[in-house]
Amino acid sequence: MPRRIFSFDTPDRFTAGTVGEPGHRTFFLQARSGPRLVSVIVEKEQVSVLADRLGQLLEEMRRRGVDVPQDLPDGAQDVAPLDEPLVEQFRVGSMVLSWDGEAREIVVEARAQVEEGEEEPDEEDDEDDDAPEGPDMLRVRMPAQAARVFVDRALRVVSAGRPPCPFCGLPLNPEGHLCPRRNGHIH
Repeated sequence: MPRRIFSFDTPDRFTAGTVGEPGHRTFFLQARSGPRLVSVIVEKEQVSVLADRLGQLLEEMRRRGVDVPQDLPDGAQDVAPLDEPLVEQFRVGSMVLSWDGEAREIVVEARAQVEEGEEEPDEEDDEDDDAPEGPDMLRVRMPAQAARVFVDRALRVVSAGRPPCPFCGLPLNPEGHLCPRRNGHIH
């Protein structure tokens, strides 16, 4: 099957969100332009790392003289739920983050997880991201302001889960958990 590339140039919204209760949440990245909507499943750690790296990229661009907002302007915070219908296009395996200096935009590419038995694309193939073969991909191009809004939302979504155990740092379920630092006793 030929690969699908979902490309969004300055979407109306690019966000991270979840469905489900803490401990059983499914994480999504979602891009929307007008009526066009694409949702992909990601791991919590992928959202956390993407937000962290985007924040680092924004800070580096600001140091290099690019007009990058340090804080969100009033009313720019994204607090809306994920858009519906929520239909996953694929599960993300890897992500690429880059800066397009000519267009002065940040580019996020989320590539589908490669199934067992499928060949991983060669690094040389990464030069032609629009090749007809390869994993499905979501590509989002956005200005620094939209990236700042994404980072703010993603960090809030990640931190809204279960609180960490004060002894081992693992997530605490409402009924407690078997804590390795307490020799398997429930905390």
